[in-house]
Amino acid sequence: MRPRHTSRDDLRAREFEAYVAGAGGRLLHTATLLTAEPHAANPRARRLLTLALAHTYAGWDRLHGEDPYDHTRQYLATRFAGGAWHRRGGLLRLHARTGGPLARLTPQERLVLVLRLHEGVAEEQTAALLGLPAERVRSVFNRAMAAMLRPPSKAAPAVGGVEAVPS
Repeated sequence: MRPRHTSRDDLRAREFEAYVAGAGGRLLHTATLLTAEPHAANPRARRLLTLALAHTYAGWDRLHGEDPYDHTRQYLATRFAGGAWHRRGGLLRLHARTGGPLARLTPQERLVLVLRLHEGVAEEQTAALLGLPAERVRSVFNRAMAAMLRPPSKAAPAVGGVEAVPS
């Protein structure tokens, strides 16, 4: 009976490897956008993706026809949300040290923007995933879009050897 179990494990591993080969790049890009890290140096995004893929692999047999990409994306979003603002109490404005393209946004704004625009998740689904009212998701999305469309503020030039403090 052991050989049958081993072949099932081998099949599971091959299926998962094929899934990661196909979806891994897009999932890493999503995680990188969430963490606001540059694509060249994204250790937090890679850690986040590793956790999400491990969670998906652990539940692989229980997916029963569900989309594994959707499952992994949901875990990425909820894990990011839990670490970004729920656990720390209150909404924090965490900027990546090196400043990825979404570094000007709050974690909640980044999450909503990435889910809605990059991943194409509907407003109602985003609201349900994050446990927020749809109106709140719409408001956060609109605020994030306004922030992204506004040009970044430039630091004032140094006067008399004294640099201005960015606001």
